[in-house]
Parts: sequence; structure tokens; C-alpha cells
Amino acid sequence: MSSPDFWTQPPATPPDASSEVAPAATAARPTAEQVIAGLRATTEGGADLVQLLTPEGERVHHPEFDIDISAEEIRGLYRDMVLVRRADREGNALQRQGQLGIWVPLLGQEAAQIGAGRALRPTDMAFPSYREHGVAWCRGIDPTEMMGVWRGTDHGSWDPQEKRFHPYTIVIGNQCLNAAGYAMGQKFEGKVGDDDGEATICFFGDGATSQGDVHEAMVWGAVYDAPLVFYCQNNQWAISEPLERQTRVPLYQRALGYGFRGIRVDGNDVLACLAVSRWALGEARHGNGPVLIEAFTYRMDSHTTSDDATRYRHSDELEAWKLKDPIERVRVYLIKQQLADQDFFDGVQAEADELAARLRDYTMNLPDPGPERIFSNVYAEEPATLRSQREEYLAYLSGFADTTAGGGH
Repeated sequence: MSSPDFWTQPPATPPDASSEVAPAATAARPTAEQVIAGLRATTEGGADLVQLLTPEGERVHHPEFDIDISAEEIRGLYRDMVLVRRADREGNALQRQGQLGIWVPLLGQEAAQIGAGRALRPTDMAFPSYREHGVAWCRGIDPTEMMGVWRGTDHGSWDPQEKRFHPYTIVIGNQCLNAAGYAMGQKFEGKVGDDDGEATICFFGDGATSQGDVHEAMVWGAVYDAPLVFYCQNNQWAISEPLERQTRVPLYQRALGYGFRGIRVDGNDVLACLAVSRWALGEARHGNGPVLIEAFTYRMDSHTTSDDATRYRHSDELEAWKLKDPIERVRVYLIKQQLADQDFFDGVQAEADELAARLRDYTMNLPDPGPERIFSNVYAEEPATLRSQREEYLAYLSGFADTTAGGGH
């Protein structure tokens, strides 16, 4: 006989106040045992995990989300991930050397981002958070175009309409509301319903699922059948908070509460991420409403360069996830299947080194914007009041320049 339904079980008897118990999930700090238990409970992703390429580089098949892909395409995905990781590591180093104010690393999440990014069509729209350097790469945005964001000199130099990639959103979860509104517009304008339809995808992390903006976006997306894919990169940590502090159920199952489908995919498997993302975007563009994808992955670096992950994570956890590296499994597969030789791998590495050198040179020579920049791009049409303020401020600064030139104080 099956066990009683979860919702009808009687409440647990509260422990005796004098007995020693582990702190509740809402306690100020979890014990080491709590953290490890939570990791062991979720480390494999569960029975519903969609996987097409194992960590050992073995190709497996899925009854619903399989993919027909050529050797050339797989080599292209490998190249994407290697170059994006190299750019990411260079960005990290540049921040450590004082060239950037902060850097948000994607290390370990290359497959989740490249798989989703390569599933997008030119007419689709993407709304990132602040870590989607891999998706930006897939949308044709050169890594140099992102450096101003982290240098503090601009908000991103790409054209969002041309690249179909919204500027980075620093406010946690806010991009989901923006994406919901955009997708609703696609629906209202009749841009969905067939193979030529458009779709929108928004990216967020497991921590963002605790934000009201994400839930509001799912409500609006669901009730309007918006062509929207919610793509959650569950990297197990919301800065220093483990996944068990975010949810009582697997994140992908939350979709049921809004009336649309949720899927958990191996976020370190680029083939599975590509296959599931293609399917979900296809559902959206055909007018079948939203889909939630939970890409089950791991943040191999700190949250940002201002964070120290060693203060709250165990090294054995990191070592376990290194064995599931998204790039290594593709490399092993290409070698086993004799789909790439050493010249190919050497060529990709050389290209990655060239990209890093170009990124470094660009950042080191990035000019500081003039003081007038603060007044730019505030309004579509500049009002007279803003023009007057700019002129007054620049005139004020010019007085300091003249005084300094004469040796005064």
C-alpha cells in the first residue's frame, strides 16, 4: 500500500525543548551536516533529470528530449564553451588586477548558457540577469562590449533590439517581469502561433525564485499564455544560501502551481540544455504558453569577485562537481567517437588565448568617460532643463581645470 498523501499527513510532534536538535532552515546559519545533507539529496538531479551526455562522455538517449546533431555542431558547442570560459577567467583576472570594479563569473555554467543560447532564433528575445556572458556570446555580443558594465563606464554598449539581448539586470528577478511584458506584447501583436513565431526567454538563478518579481512574471505569463521560457540556472547557491533555504520542492515542480510545465535538465550537459531549450522555445512560439526549465548545474567560483565562497562551502563539494565539468565531457565524447583530433583542440585553445589577449588589451585601454556622460541617454528627447543642468555643471568643472593648470588650490 502506498504511503499517505503528503498533504494529509498529521503535523510532526514538536521536539522536546531540552533535546538537542539541528537548527531550523530559518536559523541564522545552517550546520555543516545540514549543508552536506542537502547537497547529497540533490546532487544527481533526481529521476526526472534530462541528460543526453553523461559526465563520462557517454551519449545516452531520452524518450522525449532527444536530439539529432552533427559532429560539426558538437565541435561548435565545444568551441563556444572553451572561448566563453577563457573570456570569463580573463574577466576575473582583470578585476583582481584593478581593471574592473567587479566581475560575475560563470565558471561551471557554460553548458547551461551555451545550450540555451544556441537554441534561440534570430527573432527571439533574451532577458539576462548579470551572469549570462555565454548567452551574450551566442547573440553575437563580443566580450569587449560587456567590459564597460563591470568597469562602471556604461550599461553595456550593444543594441538590445539588434542583438535581441536585453541589457544586464542587476536587480534580482526584475528581468522576469520585463520578459513577461515583452512576451505578452509578442502575443498581442500576433507574433506567435506557427513555426515562424517569436519567443522570449528570461534567465535567473535559484536565489531569484524567492523574489516576488519572478512569481508575478509567472502569473502574468501563465494567464496570458505568453510565449515565454523561464530558464532557471540552479547553481545550488544563492550567494551563501544553499538551495534548501529557497524551496521545499524541486524548483521545476513549481511550474505546476502556475499551470504550465516544468522540466529539470542536466545543466552541465550542453546537448540536453540545447534539446530542452529548443523544445520549450518551440512550445512558446506556437502559442502553447510558458515553460519553466531548471538547469541543474553548479557555480564553480564565488558569486562575484567580492564574495569568498570558502567561508560557506566545503571543498569536497567543489571537487565532486569538477568531475561533472561541462566542457570535459564534450571533449571526451569527441575523442571517443573520433570526431576531433589534437589539431582541433589546439586550434580552439589558441583561439581562446587570442580572445583573452584581445579582451585584456581592450580593457586596459578603455577610456574613462567624460563628466558629460552622466547626462547622456537619460531621455529619448533631451529636455531644456537637462541641457541647462549639463551646461551649468560643465562650466563649474571647467573652473577647476583652469585653477589646477595655474597651480592653485
